[in-house]
Amino acid sequence: MGKAKSARKAPGARAPGARPQPKPNPFEVKVNRQKFQVLGRKTRHDVGQPGVSRARAIKKRTQTLLKEYKERDKSNVFKDKRFGEYNSSMSSEEKMLKRFALEQQRQHDKKSIYNLNEDEELTHYGQSLADIEKLQDIVDSDSDTEERGTLSAELTAAHFGGGGGLLNKTASRVGEEGNQAKSRRELIEELIARSKQEKRERQAQRENALDLTDKLDQDWKGVQMLLSHRKPRTEDREQPQKPQADTYDMAVRELGFDMKAQPSDRMKSEEELARDEQQRLRRLEADRLRRMLGEDGQRERPKHTSADDLSDGFILDKDDRRLLSYKDGKMNVDGDVQEEQDGGASGGDSEEEEEQEPESSGEDTEHSDGADSHSDLDSDMDSEGDHEGPEEGQLPAPRKRRGGTDPHAQAAARAELPYTFAAPESCEALRSLLAGRPADEQLLVVERIQKCNHPSLAVGNKAKLEKLFSFLLDYVGDLATRDLPELSVIDKLIPQLYNLCQLFPGAASEAVRFVLRDAMHDMEEALDAKGRAAFPGLDVLIVLKITGLLFPTSDFWHPVVTPAMVCMSQLLTKCPVLSLRDVVKGLFVCCLFLDFVSLSQRFVPELVNFLLGLLHVAAPDKPAPGYTLVHPFRALGKHSELLLVSNREDGATWQQRGLPLHWANSLPAHTETEANHARLSCVAVALALVDRCVMLYSALPAFQDIMQPLRAVLTEHLDLGHPLVLQEMCRNILARMGAQGERCRPLVCEKSKPVPLKLFTPRLVKVLEFGRKQGSTKEEQERRRLIHKHRREFKGAVREIRKDNQFLARMQLAETMERDAERKRKVKQLVNSLATQEGEWKALKRGKFKR
Repeated sequence: MGKAKSARKAPGARAPGARPQPKPNPFEVKVNRQKFQVLGRKTRHDVGQPGVSRARAIKKRTQTLLKEYKERDKSNVFKDKRFGEYNSSMSSEEKMLKRFALEQQRQHDKKSIYNLNEDEELTHYGQSLADIEKLQDIVDSDSDTEERGTLSAELTAAHFGGGGGLLNKTASRVGEEGNQAKSRRELIEELIARSKQEKRERQAQRENALDLTDKLDQDWKGVQMLLSHRKPRTEDREQPQKPQADTYDMAVRELGFDMKAQPSDRMKSEEELARDEQQRLRRLEADRLRRMLGEDGQRERPKHTSADDLSDGFILDKDDRRLLSYKDGKMNVDGDVQEEQDGGASGGDSEEEEEQEPESSGEDTEHSDGADSHSDLDSDMDSEGDHEGPEEGQLPAPRKRRGGTDPHAQAAARAELPYTFAAPESCEALRSLLAGRPADEQLLVVERIQKCNHPSLAVGNKAKLEKLFSFLLDYVGDLATRDLPELSVIDKLIPQLYNLCQLFPGAASEAVRFVLRDAMHDMEEALDAKGRAAFPGLDVLIVLKITGLLFPTSDFWHPVVTPAMVCMSQLLTKCPVLSLRDVVKGLFVCCLFLDFVSLSQRFVPELVNFLLGLLHVAAPDKPAPGYTLVHPFRALGKHSELLLVSNREDGATWQQRGLPLHWANSLPAHTETEANHARLSCVAVALALVDRCVMLYSALPAFQDIMQPLRAVLTEHLDLGHPLVLQEMCRNILARMGAQGERCRPLVCEKSKPVPLKLFTPRLVKVLEFGRKQGSTKEEQERRRLIHKHRREFKGAVREIRKDNQFLARMQLAETMERDAERKRKVKQLVNSLATQEGEWKALKRGKFKR
C-alpha cells in the first residue's frame, strides 16, 4: 500500500529529462485595466504574458515555417513536365512548335529583353540556316575537304596508339615477302612520305576540278552570248507602245532636279550687330576727317611690271620732243624750259580738274574703305615710295586726290554730321550736341550715341546710357517749355526713349518717377502757400504722355503708371480752371486718363466730374437739377461762365477742329470771335470725351446712376442754340445712354434673417448610448462592424507576415554563421596541418630525422 502511494506521481511533478516551464517575468506581464466596471460584460485578455506567448509563437513557426523553408528545394515526386504529352487534342506538330517556343523562351537571357534588333538564329544539325543558304564552302588548301576533321587509321595508330600495332603489321608483311625487317625509324619516315604524297594528290585533284569549273564558266559565257539575239523590228512595231507619263509624274520628276535650299548664314547676335555698327561708324568718321583735312582719300596701287617686260604696248600721249632753235647765235634753252614749265602747270591743273570726283555719300565711303580696299597696303607702299622711290621694273602711279585741294569739299566735310559721338556726361552737353540742328539730325545724333556706346562694347557704357535717358527726358521738357513747343522733335525722340527704356527699365522708371515726384512737390508747396495750385506746364504733361507710351497701363499696380494716375487725379481735383489754357490742359489730362484705362476699363470719378464741370461752365448760369458741382468747379463765381459763347452768330462761322497742344503754354492774342471759336472747340472735345466715357463704362452695373448728371447737363445743352455739329453730338450721346440698360444688378448686402423671440419651450436632448453608432440602421451597423473586423484582421496579418520574415531572417543568419564557423574550423585545421608539415620538412632538412 505504501509502495503504491510512493509510486504515484505528484500533481506538480515533471517527467525526468523534461524541460522545465519558464516562469513569466513579472515585469513583462501586461495588465489591461478598465476605467470602470460594467455589470454583465465579460472581459478577456485582462492579463497578458508576452514572454510565454512569444515562446509559443516561435515553437509554432519552428514546426511549420522552418520545416517548409528547409524542404523548399526537395521533392520526392517525379513529374512529367513535357508540354502537351498527355493532351490528346493537340497534334504532334503543334506540340513540337510549342515546345520549341518554350525552349527559346527559356534560353532567352534576361539581358537581351531590350535588344529589339536581335534576330532569332535557326539551326539544322548544329549549323546555322543562314550559312547553309549562302552555299559558301570555303576551301582550305592545307586540309582535306572530303575528310575534314577525320584522321586515317594508320596515322592514328602510329601517333596516338604508340605505333606498335602499325609497325608490327608492317614488319610482319615485310617478313612474309622475304625482305629484311625495317627499323622503326624507317617505317615512320615511310609513313610520313606516304601521307605527304596523298596530300599532294588531293591538292592536284582539287586544282584540276577548279580549272575545269573555270573552263566551263568561260564556255557557258560564250554560249550565252550566242543565245542572246535581238528581235526583228517588225516584232518591235507590233508591241504596244509604253504609256506616256502623265502631268503628275512629270512634275514629280522635275522636283528631283530642283535646286535644294542652301543653308544661309547664321543670324548675328545683338552684341555682334552692335560691334559691326560701331566699326562702320568709325570708318565713316575716319573718312570724313580725311576729307575734311584734305588728305588723300584713295590712291591707285602701282601696277607690277615684270623684269622681262619689253614695254611693247607703251604709247606716248604726246610728242614731248624739243625743237632745236638758236637765238643770237646760241642755243635757245631757257625758252623751252619756260614753255615746258607753263605747259606742265597748265597740264597739271587740267589733270587735277579731270581727276576731281564728286563727293560720295557716307555709304559710298563706307564701301570704298571696306575690308577689300587694302588701305593698309597702300599706306605701306606710299611710305616706302617716299623714302626709297619706285622699285626697279615699276612705274610710279599718279595720285588721285578727293577734295584734297578743293575748299568746297573740305567745307562740305566740315558741315557733314559726325558719325561717332561720345556719351554726354551732363544735360548741358546733350543740349550743346543737339542745339541748332533740325529734327532729323537730332534723331541721328541720339541714334549714333546709342550705337557707339552700346552696353556690350565696354564696361561703363551701361551707366552712360542710363544717364542718357534722364538727359533726354530733361531735354524733352526743355523743348516743351519753349514759346513754340517743338512737338515734331519730341515725337521723333520718343522712339529713342522707348529703346532706352527697354534696355534699362529700372533706370527709366526711376527717372520718370523723379520728374513726377518733383511736380507733385511743387503742387503741394503751392497748396500750402496759396491754398490753390495751377496746372503744371506742358513739360509735365508731356512726361505723363510718355509714361503711357513706355510702360504698361493695364496692370493692377505699376511702380510708374500708378503714381502717374494719382498725379493726374490730383491735377483734375486740386487745380482750378481759371482760363482757356487751363481748360486745354485739363482736357489733355482727360485724354491721357482715357488712354490709360482703355484696356483695364477702370472707373475714374475725377474724369467724369471734370467733364461734368466743363459742360456746366459752357452752359448759362442757372440752377441745374439732378447734379451738384464739386471742387475745382463752382456753380457761381467769376469763372462760372468761362466756356459760355457770348455771341451766337460766331457759331455759324465756327469749324470743328482739334485743339493745338501749344495752347497749353500760351494762347495767341485773339479777338472775341476767335475766343468764341476756341470755346466751341473745347466744348466739342469735351463732348467727344463724354462719348468715349459712355462707350467705356457702359458695362458697369451702376452705369445709369453714374451718367445721370451728364444726361442732365447734356439735355440742358440742347436748348443753348449750339452749332448743329454739337447738337448732333449731344443727341447721339443721349441716345447711346438710353440704349444701355441695366445689364447687371448692383451688389447689395444680403438681408439678414430676423432674430426670433425667446420661447419657454423645453429643449429635448437625446441621450447618447456609449459604444454604439447613432443614426444608422441595422444593415449599416453590420457593414461598419465588418469593415472594422477586416481592418483588424488586415493589421494582424501584416504583423504576422512581418514576424515570419524576421524569423526566417534569423534562421538564415544562423545558417550563415554556422557555415562560416565550419569554414573557419576547416581552414584552421588545414593551416595547422601545413604548419606541421613545414616544421617536419625544416627538421628533416636540418638532419634531425632520418628516413
